[in-house]
Amino acid sequence: MFDLFDDIPKPDIEWHPDWIEADAGSDLMGALIAEVQWQQDTMTTPGGRVPLPRLTAWQGEPDAVYVYSGIRNMPQPWTPAVAQLRARAEAACGARFNSVLLNRYRSGADSMGWHADKERELGPEPIIASVSLGATRTFECRHARTHATHTLALTHGSLLVMRGRTQQEWVHRVPKEPGARGARINLTFRWVDASKRVDKRT
Repeated sequence: MFDLFDDIPKPDIEWHPDWIEADAGSDLMGALIAEVQWQQDTMTTPGGRVPLPRLTAWQGEPDAVYVYSGIRNMPQPWTPAVAQLRARAEAACGARFNSVLLNRYRSGADSMGWHADKERELGPEPIIASVSLGATRTFECRHARTHATHTLALTHGSLLVMRGRTQQEWVHRVPKEPGARGARINLTFRWVDASKRVDKRT
């Protein structure tokens, strides 16, 4: 993926652009739109609570409670299409996942800001499998110290795997993209260790 002779820092990621065949991906996207319990949460900002610029859902095992941006995600049961993608992602990554964050970008006006998935319950070097369906969107990954940035166009049916120190040393985002046509659904499979969660309320 990257030039071996390029000394710019690089995240520990793998990208598989044609991981799911196009027609199968379209069928899965239709199933996800229909079967997932989508909602629009609000997040904490310096100016107060504001709506997330996308729809979300959280599925997983009963104890896979996950908190980010002041949002406490209680897992919904696995739905059929999500469970199918989970099994495929586990096989591709050689890892187990007990939860998934689903993001539904309704248009290019929806986005996700700079962040790293480094909550305590994810562990120091989490494996996160990110599946993209629908419209192609830009994914940017920026080194926290040097601000070196790598950009990928996440296409329909692609799989992006983040490993190692990526979450500790890099931040990433999906910026607003007025020229993007159509909707996109992204699933980020992960393992949440409930025993490491600081707030263990259920």
